[in-house]
Amino acid sequence: MRFSGKVIVITGGAQGIGRATAVRFLSEGAKVVIADVNADRLHATAAEIGTPETVLAVVTDVADKDQVDALVAAAVSAFGRIDVMVNNAGIAPVMDFLDVSPDTFDRVMGVNLKGAFLGTQAAARAMIAQGEGGVIINMSSINSGLANPNVATYAISKGGMNQVTSTAAVAFAPHGIRVCGVGPGTIATEIIKGAFTERAGMNAILARTPLGRLGEPEEVAGVVAFLASDDASYITGETIYPDGGRRILNYTVPVRE
Repeated sequence: MRFSGKVIVITGGAQGIGRATAVRFLSEGAKVVIADVNADRLHATAAEIGTPETVLAVVTDVADKDQVDALVAAAVSAFGRIDVMVNNAGIAPVMDFLDVSPDTFDRVMGVNLKGAFLGTQAAARAMIAQGEGGVIINMSSINSGLANPNVATYAISKGGMNQVTSTAAVAFAPHGIRVCGVGPGTIATEIIKGAFTERAGMNAILARTPLGRLGEPEEVAGVVAFLASDDASYITGETIYPDGGRRILNYTVPVRE
């Protein structure tokens, strides 16, 4: 029960990695605030994974500063504090580079990059006011450093997110606040099972993954929990990549049909 008495805020918490992360923290004694733009799915998830005493659902568009500030305020109002902020909300439209419209670009940057920036600011302000430190974790991606033109806006946003992590880590170190990133490889979430997999092809994905399988949301949640724990007390400014070996691979491995 490493997180007994701790309060965790997770954006994009209605499904996938966000949901798995919420379940992991709950299993270790935390109280969890999950946020998502999809109200129906968010409230259904909250009812499925916990009780009103342990889980608070707050409908939030992370691209809107007022809503992000209200999310953090709601967590403090309901549970008295915030100890960990997980900026997980993200979107990944799949399209050719030349088909990306300015509106699409702005929306992806708003959710993925601006959302992480606003969440980091809001959480840091609350943590500084508490005076007891805290942890902020940004959900990056292997695409932050790899070139995949089918998800150009997503990759660009995650590259920027890594700089949110590193610059915030330096800014908030004097306050005892650690800022870390998690950059998953190809994880078996709703996003991956849809257009992304259809476009890339499952064999092509596995051919560039040495462990030869997709990752599971729970495996990413385990990395988040580690970084949020005292076991990672001397880690800040770093992004950890649970990717099945993808980033170190410089060739494709054979995959059975």
